[in-house]
Amino acid sequence: MRIDILTLFPEMCEHVYSESIIGRAVSAGIIEVHAHNIRDYTLDKHNRVDDSPYGGGMGMLMQAQPIYDCYRALCGELGKKPHLIYLSPQGKVLTQQRAKELAAEENLALLCGHYEGVDERVLEEIVDEEISIGDYVLTGGELPALVLMDCVARMVEGVLPNEEAYARESHYNGLLEHPQYTKPFCWNGKEVPAVLVSGHHANIEAWKREQSLRRTLERRPELLAQAELTEKDNEILHKMRMSADNLE
Repeated sequence: MRIDILTLFPEMCEHVYSESIIGRAVSAGIIEVHAHNIRDYTLDKHNRVDDSPYGGGMGMLMQAQPIYDCYRALCGELGKKPHLIYLSPQGKVLTQQRAKELAAEENLALLCGHYEGVDERVLEEIVDEEISIGDYVLTGGELPALVLMDCVARMVEGVLPNEEAYARESHYNGLLEHPQYTKPFCWNGKEVPAVLVSGHHANIEAWKREQSLRRTLERRPELLAQAELTEKDNEILHKMRMSADNLE
């Protein structure tokens, strides 16, 4: 997979994708990530990439021309059109399911807006979808682009040691992850649950699943409506709900 980030702040992006797990995957050639400076494509002699909005309003808008030319240069480099995402608070909120789908793409391009946004005409011309990382506003699209990049890239084959490394994580199958513990066995008077050191793998897996269901029910119950649940899961959830009702 190759991910290209169209931005006014390439160094900001490079510092992130050159570190940790993603950085190792890039060094190993498992994925490619490139940041392209939109400012390199401006035709303005002062290197401006923004101007005031027609109709008035606060702030400045990024102009269509530098973005479009940056995008066209990328298409020429790839020899085809990438799937281009504009990071925007107006987009659909990023989910683990959408990230899984995007991980199957060969080429992703992420457009980072800035100032008060981007000229609508270039969005209509090149953008395939808009994605938000939450219902709040940030200064620019770089942080959302990096969040999306990390979320998608770690599901590419070879980035993590094996599929199980992410298949058990929160949201992957619609549930929150179970509690986890490491050494020492006893810390501040609190011991690790006995089942986890029992060596009985079936009981351990059953405990993990039950705790995952419990945590989701208590913290994010709305997720259960679309989670991948078995008949046994539903029985466990029913007992949990009945127990909670009896305590009220």
